[in-house]
Amino acid sequence: MANSQSSNALMRLMLIFIFIVCLSNQGLGLIRYSVPEELDYGSSVGNIAENLGLSVEELSARKCHLASADGRRYLEINIQTGVLFVRDRIDREELCEQSPSCTLAFQLILENPLEMYRGEVEIVDINDNSPSFPDNAILLQMAESIAPGSRFPLESALDPDVGTNTVNEYIISPNEHFGLKVHARKDTVTAELLLEKSLDREHQASFQLLLTAVDGGKPPRSGTTQINISVLDNNDNAPVFEKEIYTARLEENAPLGTLVSKIKAVDLDQGTNAELKYSFLNIVPRRVRELFSLGPETGKIKVQGQLDFEETNSYEIDVQVVDNGSPAITGHSKLLIELIDVNDNAPEIKVTSLSGQVSE
Repeated sequence: MANSQSSNALMRLMLIFIFIVCLSNQGLGLIRYSVPEELDYGSSVGNIAENLGLSVEELSARKCHLASADGRRYLEINIQTGVLFVRDRIDREELCEQSPSCTLAFQLILENPLEMYRGEVEIVDINDNSPSFPDNAILLQMAESIAPGSRFPLESALDPDVGTNTVNEYIISPNEHFGLKVHARKDTVTAELLLEKSLDREHQASFQLLLTAVDGGKPPRSGTTQINISVLDNNDNAPVFEKEIYTARLEENAPLGTLVSKIKAVDLDQGTNAELKYSFLNIVPRRVRELFSLGPETGKIKVQGQLDFEETNSYEIDVQVVDNGSPAITGHSKLLIELIDVNDNAPEIKVTSLSGQVSE
């Protein structure tokens, strides 16, 4: 127990980096610290007195105190020792969601004479969340005649952590028919189920596979879901999109109804087996569905919500086409949308007002 506590204390000390930039000519300064999230109450962030070259007597005599822009007090200063410490639980995911950077801003105020120092504490992510899938099972139907090489997009696991602590690998349980094709794009990793060997419904009518998502933390965390596959007969040609990936560029102020792209697939079957309908995959987030519409008969993707470059500057949308066969067969593609920034935000000026008494 004692060795564990010593190791934890050493790790925290190694993770705390202090950077100070002083603008001494103006009597102002910028104090920067970096600490991991989820530190215990009372954990030291840094020593304000030492970093500013002040004595603890000065801190007390000059009524040193902290102020924050949002009113929440995650930090406090002990004016008896000059130590800045944690006074409330800091959860990076709650504070900054999955933003690449996360900082807490504060102001240190001294009186007699009046001085103000700006401070920032970088909150470093720790691997405190395991990957999890939206559902306990993924249900798939496949015709026995479908050709090896066919791919089926799988629901991605969710992990609130960021950077290397988020999902970076998928693993499937050993079997003779299926493998995985993993794609790494920007900050996301997705997986497709890949048919490697022909199916024979008379030999095996169903499969139960285990899909595991693993993050890059040390030690790594993981989450699992089950893939249930039913093998069906008939309709032996899958619809195929003209492009594996569609791309589009769009100004963020594009009016409602603007055509973003038109997707098209071809099915070599005839009659009702070649009748196609387009739709978004279930893995497409609700927010994206609110912003874009997809015509099931036309394949036209249009703007139906207010876009904002500052909110999201690109979208990756998974689409599918389903034929009218029995059983139906699906084809898959992606649409990558890049938003073009429009100068629609005025500069913002923040003013902090301080008051003090001036003797006659």
